[in-house]
Amino acid sequence: MRVAVLGAGVIGTTTAYYLAKAGHEVTVYERQPGPALETSFANAGEISPGYSTPWAAPGIPLKAVKWLLMRHAPLILRPTLDPHLLPWIVSLLANCTSAAYARNKSRMLRIAGYSRECLIALREETGIAYDHRSQGTVQLFRMQKQLDHAGRDIEVLSADGVPFELLDRDGVARAEPALAAVKDSFVGGLRLPLDETGDCYLFTNALAKIAEGLGVRFRYGVSISRIEAEAGTVSGVITSEGRIAADHYVLALGSWSPVLGRAIGLKLPVYPVKGYSLTAPITNETRAPVSTVLDETYKVALTRLGSRLRVGGMAEIGGYSTDLPPARRDTLEHVAGSLFPCGDLKAAAYWSGLRPMTPDGTPIIGATRYANLSLNTGHGTLGWTMACGSARALSDLISGRTPDIETADLSIDRY
Repeated sequence: MRVAVLGAGVIGTTTAYYLAKAGHEVTVYERQPGPALETSFANAGEISPGYSTPWAAPGIPLKAVKWLLMRHAPLILRPTLDPHLLPWIVSLLANCTSAAYARNKSRMLRIAGYSRECLIALREETGIAYDHRSQGTVQLFRMQKQLDHAGRDIEVLSADGVPFELLDRDGVARAEPALAAVKDSFVGGLRLPLDETGDCYLFTNALAKIAEGLGVRFRYGVSISRIEAEAGTVSGVITSEGRIAADHYVLALGSWSPVLGRAIGLKLPVYPVKGYSLTAPITNETRAPVSTVLDETYKVALTRLGSRLRVGGMAEIGGYSTDLPPARRDTLEHVAGSLFPCGDLKAAAYWSGLRPMTPDGTPIIGATRYANLSLNTGHGTLGWTMACGSARALSDLISGRTPDIETADLSIDRY
């Protein structure tokens, strides 16, 4: 079957790879000059199945107000006239219940855990290299109340069989020796030993080359303007190079997926949530992280990527801008300097990207009301974590096979 994949970020590229493995003739269309040049380019580098957690949780509305007032705020709300923002926020708030949190987190752990298995298998089969490490994630608690509130996550992790370790100060320092120098700045942490790290940009580019070897064609520099549909099927896609046609289409355009979907009546509850990162060379090994540390107070992750430190995080809600305000950089530098002063942060590369977020935190994977259009979008901050599992599951669905995990509650029908 001829399949057109729209988007060559980590989601679109992994989807193309698994579809080609299943025997399909795949073409990927991407407006950028290469793969992974937008949201996948410089994310935090975490592959964190154990930390797959929905934003919508009990107590979040009150926490959000406090975050907005912090000097180094993890949440930023910028004024916008976008009419799609308010319904998204209302839906997110509706998911801030204990029952919804448990349901959503369990779904996210399911797809993220499966994705980890798929990534391991892909790595063993292809030998793909992307500054990979398998040394776990430490969620760092600066305040006792954060440690006390970890019980809710621990209950879900236990129910889903996800290994974890609750650590005191000394335990954190054993997992991340560089933090021994700043032990007074935190009270403990939650370690997820199965989590991994890696450079999403390197991975996506390497996988695109592997996919090309399987016959996948990548058409870069091709902008997509609209999808055309009639009588319950997609009839074509209009691009900067003309109209394209295929037997099946996959919408994997991240935050831009709902923009394309609206023209054919698909209301995708996906909204762009902007994140920022710094990437600096490590010049002091003794003060560098071993793997990933997630600072719970500032919602910033610090990840070791080979000889580089990646500092990424924050959540800015305010439309599709990718500008780079100095204040956001200051926050990243503050967190990194207080925990891992291991490089020249003033010389670090500064970046921003738009994460495609759903109100319940779970991606949208599967069929639509159009018989030949499937979705693989809405992964939020976890696109790198969930990419391989999402792509493998969708490839199975398109190929008429039963996926290895339950996917019915991952589709757009849950909305």
